[in-house]
Amino acid sequence: MPKVKKRVLTADTLREEARRFCEEQSVLNHEALIGVTDGKAVGTYIEHLFQESLGKKYIFLQGNSAKGIDFPEEELNTDLKVTSVRQPQSSCPFKSARQKIFGLGYNLLVMVYDKRDTRDRCELSFCHCVFVSQERTADYTMSRRLIEMKADGANLEDIVAFLGDRNLPGDEVVLRELAEEILERDLTQGYLTVSNALQWRLQYGRLLSLKNRVLGVINHDWDR
Repeated sequence: MPKVKKRVLTADTLREEARRFCEEQSVLNHEALIGVTDGKAVGTYIEHLFQESLGKKYIFLQGNSAKGIDFPEEELNTDLKVTSVRQPQSSCPFKSARQKIFGLGYNLLVMVYDKRDTRDRCELSFCHCVFVSQERTADYTMSRRLIEMKADGANLEDIVAFLGDRNLPGDEVVLRELAEEILERDLTQGYLTVSNALQWRLQYGRLLSLKNRVLGVINHDWDR
């Protein structure tokens, strides 16, 4: 059998392969997951399957915990998130408070599955596969309110007070520096719900309902 010549993985092919992967995996029996209720274990299983599938056809740098995201190359700069449709959320490393306002600093590829088990069969029916450009990864409510405040003529003290009221991580110096940056640059509406914790908690409910109505968010949805 002739050896497959591998191509360099691009952002476009990553998105297309993710859609195809979700469709293919939705009709298979994942026997290794029968009875598994740990969402992290299911997510790791799917991530490894996807990386393995890509590795057969494409050349790319695989990420790890040290690099922080799954596809760290500049052309891709994307982290893969796998989550159950019953509670579509995940965590990501906290780097700085500015991520909640200006975005995570990388794209997200979100696969959402519905796991169904019987005695001898496990189906992973993928309901959504969403690509989110890094410009859209800020917190929805915070970015929306700050855009409104700037349009209303808010000054530095107004912004600092708002950030403090929202319990954004950081001392007064950090909040003031953030407020200055907010006033200096344009803000883009984000579509994640980003909750404060030792790690950011990302919630995807709003994201899944966009139906390709927002530039920078590409939705593939299946009614299963």
